[in-house]
Order: sequence, then structure tokens, then C-alpha cells
Amino acid sequence: MQFWDIGGLKLMIINEKISFENPLLSLKTFQSKRVNHNMITWHYHKEVEIIAVLSGQLEVHVGEVVYLLESGDVILIGSNELHRDRMIKEGLEYIVLQFDIEQYFDYSIMPYIKYFAGTNDPLSHLNYIFENNVLAKNEIFDAVSEIYNESQSKKTGYEIAVTLFIHKIMLVLLRNDTNKTLNVQHNADFLRLKPVLDYVDSHLMDKISIATAAQMVNMSYYHFVKFFKNTIQMTFIEYVNYKKIKKAERMLLTREDSITQIGESINMNNMAHFYKIFKKYNHCSPNEFRKKMLNWKSNE
Repeated sequence: MQFWDIGGLKLMIINEKISFENPLLSLKTFQSKRVNHNMITWHYHKEVEIIAVLSGQLEVHVGEVVYLLESGDVILIGSNELHRDRMIKEGLEYIVLQFDIEQYFDYSIMPYIKYFAGTNDPLSHLNYIFENNVLAKNEIFDAVSEIYNESQSKKTGYEIAVTLFIHKIMLVLLRNDTNKTLNVQHNADFLRLKPVLDYVDSHLMDKISIATAAQMVNMSYYHFVKFFKNTIQMTFIEYVNYKKIKKAERMLLTREDSITQIGESINMNNMAHFYKIFKKYNHCSPNEFRKKMLNWKSNE
């Protein structure tokens, strides 16, 4: 529990930990009804949150900004942004979508990660879009509703559908950000790094050095380190570890190799280091990840 100083007042805030139902989807969605007018305590979480109001009225505080939402309205709350809300009008019902946006950046859309993960302004500043653009608001509302419906029905391939709708949300925000709130970066920087990214993908079983990567794009060691971080929003080592863990996840689900064998296959021979990096991205050990996925599939 922490406290936030605003206007000389110390307010209690909670760091909320979001639990994901499906281990492969870094996402939680639910439908809620409110029966009282009490204000929820200030809280924040790593995950981006979108609220879509189905009926009634909801007052949402994001930092020092207050939004009044009615049926058909949506609101975007960025990663780690302080927020709270309360019911204004009886019959309040809404859908909440919380997701780790960084987990939805695959190779094909990696150039856009900086738009969302590295923006100078909080993502809540994009809420102006919904006030000025009814079509964009409706598209986001429908996408959130579809994600909720897919998560409830769990039809074959619903994970694919959910990912597509998350990508659609990002696309709608990008294309309708007329105020240029997102920190847009020219794709030339990403294209310059493409040989390095291709090299990483094809050498995940090897030791990958910064010096080799820098040499591939004719940069000095220190210039490359800075350039890579500014472009990808991760350090080079973080990116390599992220890609190695993603490969390990696939191997855990498709092979019967031991944890040690899988760690060695991605050149993480130190098991303590492998477990530490794996837990950073999955909040559990490799063995727990494998068991959770097996249990998930057997209970579908």
C-alpha cells in the first residue's frame, strides 16, 4: 500500500495485481454491475485498461482529470496510471478490459511499440479521440465487446480472435490520433535494425553479443546501445532475452524436453538465470507454465 500526495493531502493508493485466466493471453476481461455509489480506492496496474459502459453512468478519475461516461462510452487508462471510479446513475453495467500491451507486439508490428510503450504522454491523453470521433469510439466499444464475448465463449481459435481485436484497438488509436499524442517515429530507424533483428531470430540457440550486432549495422558499441533502446524501447539484452523466452515458451508447449534441455537449447545454461528471466515475463517458473497450460487445455 502506498500514499499519493495531491494538494497537500495524502491519499491511499493500491498497486493492483492482475491475474490472467489464460496463460497465453496477457489479458483479463469481465462484465460488472454496480449497486452502490461508493468511490473505489485509487489504484494502478501495469496493464492498460479500457472500460466500455453498457448502461447507467460512471464517473472515472484518471489522475486529476474526471470523465463522465454514459451508455456507449469508452475510456482508455494507460499502464500505471492512477485511477478510481464511482457509479453516478443506477443500473450501471460495464465491461472492463485489462491487458499487457507489450505482449501483443509481434515481429510484424514491432516498429509501432514505441508509439504505445514509449510515448511521452500517458495513454489516457488519447481519450480526446472518443469525444471528437464517434466512429472511432464505436469501433473501440465493439472491439472490447467482442473480446469479452470471445473470452466467454472460448470457441476454437478464440485466442487468435482476441489478439486480432487488440491489434484493431491499437490501429484505431493510431489512425485517429489527430493531435499526434503518440510519439510517432519514422520506420527508417527500425528498418536499419532489421538485419540485427533477423540475426537474433536465427541465432537464439547461440550466444549473441552486442559487439557483433553493432558491427552488422556499422555503429560503434555505445551508439548502437543507445540507438537500439530508443528504437525498440528495450535494451538489446532485454530484447534478446525476451525472444529467447518466447522460444522457450513454444518449446515447453510442443516438446517433452526437460526444463534443463530447453534452457540449454536457447543458450541459457545457468538454470538460475533462465528461471529468473522466464519468471520476469511469465510470473511463474517454466515448469509451472507448462503445468498451467496442460491444465488449461484439459479443462477447455
